[in-house]
Amino acid sequence: MAHDAPGKHDGVHWHEPSGMSRAGFGQFKKQPTPYDAFMEAEGIPCFRGNGIKTVHDLPLTPWKRTGGRGSYVQLHGTETKWGMYVVEVPARGALNPEKHMYEEVFLVAEGRGSTEVWQDGDTRKHTFEWQKGSMFSIPMNANHRIVNATSSPALLIAGTTAPNVLNMINSVAGVFDNPFVFRDRFSGADDFFKYKDEIEPDPVRGLAMRRTNFIPDVINCDLPLDNRRSVGWRRVEPFMTNNQFYFWIGQHELGRYSKLHAHTSAAVLICLKGKGYTYSWPERTGETPWKDGKQDDVKRMDYEEFGFVTAAPGGARWYHGHYSVGNEPFRLTAWFGPHNPGRDPGVPGQKHIDYTGMELQEGGTAIPYWMEDPYLLKEYQAILKANGVECRMKPEWFDTPEKWKDWSRGDRQLPVSAAG
Repeated sequence: MAHDAPGKHDGVHWHEPSGMSRAGFGQFKKQPTPYDAFMEAEGIPCFRGNGIKTVHDLPLTPWKRTGGRGSYVQLHGTETKWGMYVVEVPARGALNPEKHMYEEVFLVAEGRGSTEVWQDGDTRKHTFEWQKGSMFSIPMNANHRIVNATSSPALLIAGTTAPNVLNMINSVAGVFDNPFVFRDRFSGADDFFKYKDEIEPDPVRGLAMRRTNFIPDVINCDLPLDNRRSVGWRRVEPFMTNNQFYFWIGQHELGRYSKLHAHTSAAVLICLKGKGYTYSWPERTGETPWKDGKQDDVKRMDYEEFGFVTAAPGGARWYHGHYSVGNEPFRLTAWFGPHNPGRDPGVPGQKHIDYTGMELQEGGTAIPYWMEDPYLLKEYQAILKANGVECRMKPEWFDTPEKWKDWSRGDRQLPVSAAG
């Protein structure tokens, strides 16, 4: 029996399958989401790819809604996860005031200026000043206006939860013309946008966290020692305006690189200082792609100040590692949107492990240096030599520890000393 397809009657009919055949096309094209349609209607470019060397390479065009010039950014693997864009504020000018029902964080890549923030019904505006390297968050649905104080254009990188909201309610007016006031996200306190540098443990994994709605200089701010990614690795998680938007700031020491580790898509890494490259490949490829003849699965992205790269471009879990090759430490900020470790599937109260910070033999996804593909260190040493930078990867890190020698030879049982 044939049935008219819902919607427009365009002569297309659906037929029930017969015999052992299956319904449907089998293969089909991914359809644009409401957020994709929104970006298209904005009339500015949308950069799609694995990354870009520096944000200054991104083409910008006039953006009527904001009053500046801009481009959307949707790196591979972040589709439907969270949104990103770059906006240029005119010299001695300002962006149009706006408010919206999604979270938004800003990183200043160039320029100096101020931001005004206020709620509907407020009698005064909160104003704070920013410079290159500042980060701040706009409270949900608060009015705001970004002002450039200099005679040159200012450039800001923004991360948002706009796709999450637009794809759910499918209403632009519901996002930009909503009267609800979030008093729990913007208290109106005089020190709301004052930098707070106190460190506390984050409530999920116990890692270093700062509760602050503004950071004047993420390029040079103090970072506490972490050691999870590499020896000397420093890291902090800023928590801003009661957001679900999750990000961290971290730094690899000069002449060192991170352990490769695997997780699913969402993370975008933005270089704040130094320069380097990121390798990534699907977890299914294994830990040693060059050794196993699978190097065609590997993707590499080189980037420098305010360049960015997607950590897991293919949707599933990808291994990725970050390599510092400049003459100063490699400082990064990683943005995840509303996809923090506390959002992993599981029953509330169920025991989880910090799997990206724990090595394979401990039940995590980080590849210890002594298990990684030998090509990585060999190439890294050659690059540093060419750049005149000392390699500070210690040889003993690549020696298999005695207690793990059986495991590394294929015995996947944890030794008694490491179990539990």
